[in-house]
Amino acid sequence: MLRLRGQPVIGMDVVPSERTDVVGSVVDRALVGRVFSENDITGVIHAGALHKPDIARHSPQAFIDTNVTGTLNLLDAAAAVQAPFVFTSTTSLMISQALRDELYDRTVWLDEDYGPLAPRNIYGVTKLAAEGLCRQCHLTRGLNVVVLRTARFFPEEDDTTRTLSGPNLKTNELLNRRASVQDMARAHLAALDKAADVGFGLYIVSAPTPFSKTDRVMLHRDAQKVIAGYLPDARRVYAQKGWSLPKTIGRVYDGSRITRELGFTYETTFADALNAAMRGLASPLVHDADYVSPQVAHATG
Repeated sequence: MLRLRGQPVIGMDVVPSERTDVVGSVVDRALVGRVFSENDITGVIHAGALHKPDIARHSPQAFIDTNVTGTLNLLDAAAAVQAPFVFTSTTSLMISQALRDELYDRTVWLDEDYGPLAPRNIYGVTKLAAEGLCRQCHLTRGLNVVVLRTARFFPEEDDTTRTLSGPNLKTNELLNRRASVQDMARAHLAALDKAADVGFGLYIVSAPTPFSKTDRVMLHRDAQKVIAGYLPDARRVYAQKGWSLPKTIGRVYDGSRITRELGFTYETTFADALNAAMRGLASPLVHDADYVSPQVAHATG
């Protein structure tokens, strides 16, 4: 998207690809320094990280090295030239074990003010620490930083459940915990454009939910009834596709602040996906059951 806007981009990643100009890791402080010294860097989008599926194949120290030290390396380099910084964080760091296990009598409404935060794994712990580094760099060095806590947007199958098909699950998640990959990319561009205006900002990015806070008790008890109240066609369309609506919803991510404060508009909602299904059109969501991350593919290939 940046290149389509006519902006020169330097892509840095640990594996080669058509979009990788520099092969290397953010953990390599000298390499990060060279990239900045050899190029006129006017902004940084930091999306490189070990994430939740990597827990099975990487040590806690590797998460600290990449997600914390790597972020610090980039922040230091960006602060030296005052290049606006956008950090890709995660809503996962908001999920305690109790919230994961849905030990509440109503749906939990998650916005940027929710807390205290108690991440349940090394991924969440290190991403929360990196957010703290971003805030500290703004306070002490004046760097303009926007942190985006992204909900789900990955194309692959869910690694925790197979009870629903991938397209069914992803469409359901647009109700409360997903955004399209296109909207995620657009949110990053909006954050980069607005970083100088906000100084420091933290935003959840998740497709607009049709629900309100007053629905929390009923969403926990009978989500299908609540959904039918807002979207009467949902049950019929789902039945035609052999899909299932969620019976209960344990949490809702509220991604509305980025719209209010940055003027960002989501292009894909649950209603859009439902309308595409009604009309027999392709889903606006990307699903790839055979997807393998470039890092894993490179390591095994």
